[in-house]
Amino acid sequence: MADTKYTPAPLEPPPSYESSARPSSPSPNQAVAKPPSQRAPLPLDLPFLVSIRRRKIILASASPRRRQLLAQIGLTNLLVIPSTVPEAFPKSLSPFEYVLQTATQKAMTVYSAQIDSPDGEPALVIAADTVVVSPGGQILEKPRSEAEHVAMLKALRDAVSHKVYTAVVVMAPLASARDPGYALESTVEETTVRFDRDVSDDVILSYVRTREGTDKAGGYGIQGIGAILVDKIDGSFDNVVGLPLRPTLNLIEKVLRADDDLADEFAEADEEE
Repeated sequence: MADTKYTPAPLEPPPSYESSARPSSPSPNQAVAKPPSQRAPLPLDLPFLVSIRRRKIILASASPRRRQLLAQIGLTNLLVIPSTVPEAFPKSLSPFEYVLQTATQKAMTVYSAQIDSPDGEPALVIAADTVVVSPGGQILEKPRSEAEHVAMLKALRDAVSHKVYTAVVVMAPLASARDPGYALESTVEETTVRFDRDVSDDVILSYVRTREGTDKAGGYGIQGIGAILVDKIDGSFDNVVGLPLRPTLNLIEKVLRADDDLADEFAEADEEE
């Protein structure tokens, strides 16, 4: 079911540089004031983001982590519509192809279902898929039992390092009638995660019993308690969480500029004639 809740931009202004520079220590006769409540920063003031912020933006994923990451760049008014098509691509595909095909299928399925919606076509559809891959190239699923969960994390620790791949696909309808009627851009990001070899079996079992990693491929959440398992990473942190923000921002800008790019192409073609 679609989730239409959103968090509006903060009503109070963010802290000023002047107020931040004021001395924090009170004078001897001054009562100690309560610390001010933390204010959220203002959203990014990028023209292409501002143009869609109040329009229909669909996140084709039920992941709360992806929703939180998109909120960081000011996309809070999201309609959450996960794809219902089974992810049935063969694990014999390379991790790169597997995540890309899965994310593309999610985006296309939701876009096709929503393009003629009574509520209007979406301004943007964002889909993603993340997989954890063992050093041997095995795509790891979510753990199906406590025993499998423990074994999975022990294997990742003993292997020391493994890969995390996230594919992001962004779609937007074109104003022109040019086939296929939409712009689609995609990327696949790779991050190497190194577990701490000294993490004990007791720590792994204790982590498994928090149940934090039960709904995550690879069995851990780096943004939560699962950070205790990790020594370091090489690449994007938010890629491991489930949505690389910088590449996603680039894709959004590309698809939203697709109509302008097409207009430029037509203008150049007319000039050549």
